[in-house]
Amino acid sequence: ASLAAADYDVLSAVGVQQSEALGRHLAGRGDGFDRLITGPLRRHVDTASHLRAAGGLVAWVVPSTTAPNPAQVEFFGESVATAYAASGGPGSPRDRVSVAFDVQDDDLVVEKTAASAFFPGRCDLPALLAERDVSTVLVTGTVANVCCESTARDAGTLGYRVIMVADANAAVRDADLNATLHTVYRSFGDVRSTAEIIGMIDAGPGGPVS
Repeated sequence: ASLAAADYDVLSAVGVQQSEALGRHLAGRGDGFDRLITGPLRRHVDTASHLRAAGGLVAWVVPSTTAPNPAQVEFFGESVATAYAASGGPGSPRDRVSVAFDVQDDDLVVEKTAASAFFPGRCDLPALLAERDVSTVLVTGTVANVCCESTARDAGTLGYRVIMVADANAAVRDADLNATLHTVYRSFGDVRSTAEIIGMIDAGPGGPVS
């Protein structure tokens, strides 16, 4: 946390370093966790709530739990590759989404077996969106420069209108997040803040877009 900062919930520079060091240590040991405890995730919850109210579709994507392939073991080492492969956790996809998100019955909850939720053959999301005539995708989540950017790139390649929600994506370092936002805006889609997205949703089709 950042004591005396405008937003206490933002990690300080020291906090980032501590988190990185802890992550490397735990990955090296191959440790996994039964649950992840987070803050209120208010930007994601607000975006989803306004989207539902406007008749939009909310989809939650979680990683599958599969054995690492030989290339991953060769690149990461067996312990780290195994830890990554198990990051999806146990239980059904819907049970693995944080309760803080207040998942609704009409929301989609899907698994992916690649970094991207739109890589062909690795996730049911593109087919489910096609069935519902969805043409615009808002991307939020973590890690911004891995799964989220991969998803935005592939969605853009498949012809979706892509909007990266800048302050509802997160990476280990600000530099990584900023690089992703720049890349997406340069080549694959739009980048907007949560406040801008909610304003566009509430304005409806044909509403003002700045």
